[in-house]
Amino acid sequence: MATSTMTAASAPPKERPWWLILIQGIAALVIGVALLWSPGKSNPAQVYLILIQLLGLYWLIQGIFDIVYMFVDHTAWGWKLFIGIISIMAGSYILMYPIATALVLPRLLVLVLGIWGLMYGIILLIMAFRGGGWGAGILGVLGIILGIILMANYSVPGMGLSFLWAAAVFAVIGGIVMIFQAFRVRSA
Repeated sequence: MATSTMTAASAPPKERPWWLILIQGIAALVIGVALLWSPGKSNPAQVYLILIQLLGLYWLIQGIFDIVYMFVDHTAWGWKLFIGIISIMAGSYILMYPIATALVLPRLLVLVLGIWGLMYGIILLIMAFRGGGWGAGILGVLGIILGIILMANYSVPGMGLSFLWAAAVFAVIGGIVMIFQAFRVRSA
């Protein structure tokens, strides 16, 4: 008589709950649309400050979702905890000091955004190959591309603003993909 035991390492990873994917998709879509069509386009400094604050809000929300998801799926929990804490810290700092962030750290912000995008893209790609779905794979590839572009060009003057617009486009595309993925997971 053979008994079957399954360890935590051999258990298949769980997909994120559909509602969590939906909330993340809606948040990314709203932030991306707000970044692309912000009402204060006549004043570039005001638009840049709005971009900084929305980026901080997105990082804060994403970090919270990453930590919540860590309790749903325990695989690679160390990476999820790490990226969640880093996202929460970065988002909180940006929200507390948006003007200082906008004035003092534009190049560093682009570099940090590039590193974060690369790391998050790699994590999503790994999760996609472990059964996370095609939506995670697409978002992972987009995150890796954005991260590499930002890291390669962070020292170019004006790069912060121009690549935050690119990030807005990626947020809109990623939000739409996540919303479709949420309904696919729900129906499955």
